[in-house]
This record gives sequence, C-alpha cells and structure tokens, in this order.
Amino acid sequence: MEVHHHPHVEKKKFKEYFLEFLMIFLAVTMGFFAESLRESISDHSKAREYIQSFYDDLKTDTAKISKIVLFDDEKIKGLSDISNCCDTVLKNPQSSTCLFGITKNTILNMPFQVTERTFQQLANTGSFRILPKQDADSITKYFDVFNTIRDFQSTGFQQAQDEVRIALMPLINAKASLQLINPILKGEFLFSHDLAALNKFFNELIKYRAFVAAQRSMLEALKENQIRLLKFFDREYHFE
Repeated sequence: MEVHHHPHVEKKKFKEYFLEFLMIFLAVTMGFFAESLRESISDHSKAREYIQSFYDDLKTDTAKISKIVLFDDEKIKGLSDISNCCDTVLKNPQSSTCLFGITKNTILNMPFQVTERTFQQLANTGSFRILPKQDADSITKYFDVFNTIRDFQSTGFQQAQDEVRIALMPLINAKASLQLINPILKGEFLFSHDLAALNKFFNELIKYRAFVAAQRSMLEALKENQIRLLKFFDREYHFE
C-alpha cells in the first residue's frame, strides 16, 4: 500500500508576520495621507477661487457705492434749502417755486444691493468650512453690515419717502406733478394753501433729508470696510 507523504510547510516566524502587517499598515496609511493631501490641495484651490470671486464682488460693490454716494450728495444738496423755502412758503403760499427743486429730490431713492453671487455659492454648498477662519469671518461680517443697511433702506428710509409723498399729495397741483417730469409745463406748485398741511410736509422733508444723509454715512462706512477687505485679500492672495 502506498503511503503519501505531505510536503512539509515551514511555518512563518512571528517576525515575518509582523513585517507583512507593517507593510500593509504603511501602504494603507500612505494611501490615507495621499488622499488627505489631495483633498487638502483641492480645498485650498477651491478656497482661493471663492476668495477671488468675492474679491471681484467687492470691487463691483465699491463701484456701486461710489455711484450711490454721488447720487445722495446731489439729493442732500437739492434738499439743503428746505428751511428758507419753508419760511417763504408759509409766509406766502403763492411763492412756492422753491418746492419744485426740493420735491424733485424726493422722487427717487437709490438703494444699495450687495453682490451676493459668491456668498450664496458658499452658503448653498457649505463651502465656508474650506475657507481660512479669518477669511470666512470677514465675509460673514461684511454681509452682517449689509443686512443692517438693507433693513434701514427697506424700513425707515422707505417709510420716510412714503410719508413725504403722502403729505405732498393733498397739496400739489396736478399740473405741477406733470411739471416735475416735464419742466416745459408751467403752473403753480400748490393746489392747497393749508398752512397746517404745508407745515407737516416740510417736517416730512426735513426727516427725509436726515434719512438720506444717514444712508450716505452708512454706505461710506461700508465702502471703507470694502477697501480694507480688498487690501487684506490682495495682501494674502496677491490678486493684483
């Protein structure tokens, strides 16, 4: 009867098992670090793109504010004669020519609307987390300041303009309303010479002028913040 002999398999020593385990561990660890490094490089690149985009938004916003400040300067200048006009009209309501120029400067407001493109992308994609904390905080604070201005524009400032219009409507001659749009038309400004209503109108004008000046001041402060941010990001990322 044949006897089959099984080949002798030499058992691995503990040292060999340990070396194999060590090689596998190192391979997995290096793979993990390589993936983490790849993600870090990708996040850094994306973060720079977001900051570049926000930097461009800031330059757009700075130009917007410069335009609005000039507009408000003209309004404030046009509303500067309220006191003298008030004295003239209340003494003689038929001498109301000064109200044409003043009233023209209450027809329109120019609110500031921030460029939200980059902020919305960061918020919607949860990408604030990949930005350096100082950068993320700077962007968030900028929008906090803007939100304060937006609330001011949509509440107190808009209300002040509405109240000027409401006070004016019972007083103004219909032809004068057309004359505000087309200076060629001629006609007496006032339809009513009610002194109490006129006094209320001038009070509303004074309040409105204060709100125009307040908006201008707030926008100038925001513009200074914009310039500081532009300098900061340019210093950190060398965009220029």
